[in-house]
Parts: sequence; structure tokens; C-alpha cells
Amino acid sequence: MTADDQKATLQLYLQDGRDAMLSKLEGLSEYDIRRPMTPTGTNLLGLVKHLSQIELGYFGETFGRPSPDALTLDFEHDPNADMVAEAGESRAYITGLYRDAWEHADATISQLSLDATGRVPWWGPKAPDVTLHRILVHVVTETSRHAGQADIVRETIDGVAGLRRPGDNLPPGDAVWWKGYHDRVERAAREASGD
Repeated sequence: MTADDQKATLQLYLQDGRDAMLSKLEGLSEYDIRRPMTPTGTNLLGLVKHLSQIELGYFGETFGRPSPDALTLDFEHDPNADMVAEAGESRAYITGLYRDAWEHADATISQLSLDATGRVPWWGPKAPDVTLHRILVHVVTETSRHAGQADIVRETIDGVAGLRRPGDNLPPGDAVWWKGYHDRVERAAREASGD
């Protein structure tokens, strides 16, 4: 496999994760895309905002290609500043920011070789140089991790589950089938724990 093939494969998986993230917002109200669904405040639009900053930082600052779209966030006073969609930040604004981050990241990926090196400023002054390959793997992993969180958050909100659209990567089944499956998993859990 050539370096171009490796880069294309990594970009394919990155784009799959990006698309999955945005699909989790489809059909939901402003409240539902912003509401905290876990004790730590995980919310769908906040995850999109966070991933925007991830891409702008890792494919921007790391390789000396800062983006004018990057938000100025005060992480010292608010370490979760990029995880909350503020009331004045519209869905269109945050999803647009994410798409702008993709464009900026894709330009960096296109223009640099996989062995091009950069430095991640927030990893500290003693952090080693990193390659574009390592950053691509890191961001693909980060995006996939958050897409998985978004899948669970979305299912909790309205029952919609699946990679991109409801059911496209899940076994076919109606509500009765899924209830039976859920009950089976519950029985197994109880039996294994001795209940």
C-alpha cells in the first residue's frame, strides 16, 4: 500500500466519522441537540463543536497552519469550553464551523506528506514532534469515539440508533424484536451476576 493509499484510507474513515456525527443532529429540536444527557454534560451539538476545535487545532496549529475559524476559548478558566453549545451559537453556526474545519484539515492532509512533522502546542514543551500520520490516526480515533457517544446519546433521546441513519448498521427488527433482544441481554446480565 502506498502512502497515498494510506492517506486516502485514513481520510475515508475520518469523513465517515464526520458524517456520522452530523447525522445524529437530524430531526432533533434545538433543545434536544443541546441538552446534557450524562452527568458530565455530554450533548450532541457540544460534541460537534469539540470536534471542530480538534480538527482546527490538530491540522492547523500543529503544522503551522492556523485557521482563522478557530475559536478563542479560555480553557484555563473553563476546561470544557469547547464542549458546550452556548445559547447564541446556532446549529447552523456550529455545523458550519465543523465543515470549515474539515475543509481546513483536508487541505493540510492534501498538502503534506504522511511523514511531515509538527508539534502539538497543548501537549507541552517536552512533547515530541508528531507526524501527519500520527495526527490522522489520533483524530480518526477521537472522531469515532465521539460518534459512538453521539449514537448512544441520540438513542437515549428518541430511540434512533445506527451509524448514520436508523438501522443501517443494525440487525433488522421492529419494536417487539428489540424488546425481546433487550430482555435477553438483561436476563444474561442477571444470570451472570447470580440474581
